[in-house]
Amino acid sequence: MPQSPLRVLFISQEITPYLPETIMSQLCRKLPQSVQENGLEIRIFMPRFGCINERRNQLHEVQRLSGMNLIINDTDHPLIIKVASIQAARMQVYFIDNEDYFQRKAVFTDEKGEEFDDNEDRSIFFVRGVLETIKKLRWTPDIIHCHGWMTALTPLYVKKVYSDDPFFSTSKIVYSLYDDRFKKMFSKDFSEKLMMDGINDDDVSLIKEKEVSYEDLSKLAINFSDAVIAGTENADADLLKYAKNHHKKMLGYVEDYVQPYISLYQSL
Repeated sequence: MPQSPLRVLFISQEITPYLPETIMSQLCRKLPQSVQENGLEIRIFMPRFGCINERRNQLHEVQRLSGMNLIINDTDHPLIIKVASIQAARMQVYFIDNEDYFQRKAVFTDEKGEEFDDNEDRSIFFVRGVLETIKKLRWTPDIIHCHGWMTALTPLYVKKVYSDDPFFSTSKIVYSLYDDRFKKMFSKDFSEKLMMDGINDDDVSLIKEKEVSYEDLSKLAINFSDAVIAGTENADADLLKYAKNHHKKMLGYVEDYVQPYISLYQSL
């Protein structure tokens, strides 16, 4: 009986052509296509930021996936799922949308360059929205590859909240580090907002009752990941050292990344 292809879920905070070209957005556009061309199965998710032109990029709502509510900080937030196709690559990209979090015409900062106070809530909503949508798609990922700090909560939720869920119980997490740091610290009650069945105080001791920095959030992601990649030459050296000291499988920065990444997926 032929072995079924490895299934890789890509979760990214930015993908071109939907957002401007950066190292991350370009990699997250090219990598899934190359992985798919190598015979692996893929799904791709990103936030539906308000600056994304829905008409030009032909986004449309997926009614059968939308309609769920997620509770963040004691408030209900409707989850809307949209999808678009990158025809040249024969790929679909799923978008997590919500009126409170993703309607503003900006990504992470206002017109003055100030980071939004609710970026921490947006990250919680995004990650939980992706995981709940994967369940609705009835698609079990073997590998979950996370790109950018907005995806940093994925390892915690998969390994603690969804650890017994048949869709995620055997999933391995790869976390890529980039030079994408934020400046405004997350609030002291951030750890409280994360709490769900399966997460205990020890799991979030790193960020408990303190303002949370980019380094803190990245370390939390590393703690619950199976492998860590330097996604750019400028990835934080201290965080890479932290991952190494915590005996995570590591891959340094490589320009020609497709085969090394696939080899890493297969080794997990």
